[in-house]
Amino acid sequence: MFNEENSPDGTKIDTVIGAQTEITGDVRFKGGLHVDGTIKGNVVADDGSSSVLTVSENGVVEGEVKVPFLVIDGTVHGDVHISERIELASQARVKGNVHYKLIEMAVGAQLNGKLLHKDGAKKPPRAAGKKLETVRSEPTESKPTESKSSEGTRIKSA
Repeated sequence: MFNEENSPDGTKIDTVIGAQTEITGDVRFKGGLHVDGTIKGNVVADDGSSSVLTVSENGVVEGEVKVPFLVIDGTVHGDVHISERIELASQARVKGNVHYKLIEMAVGAQLNGKLLHKDGAKKPPRAAGKKLETVRSEPTESKPTESKSSEGTRIKSA
């Protein structure tokens, strides 16, 4: 019934929550979830998946969201945790903190909360038992040197 041609961003839609539908309780999914209605609960994608949650212009999520990919053109009230990419379209309204790796935000999108970047790079481990030392740079005493010019005369420099 739904395929890549039916979704605005080209992703496959496996499940649609219709405009007249309200779900109370947590939703766990895998694949593509498109929300035109209301979810009152947390929305979580299966770990290790490349799942996409799309909240349309009329869609509302009231709860925490934990997904790899998220497109919002509607309303989300709750913290958002994105492991890959979030797109905030022009009608997006988010009330909560957004933890993201990569973000795209259109003109008109509104966010009432903090943007918290997740750094994908790991820090190198510190050697066990090694104490860091402070290193200072001190000026060295310069001694005059002598050299010969091309004409054979001696030149002194400081």
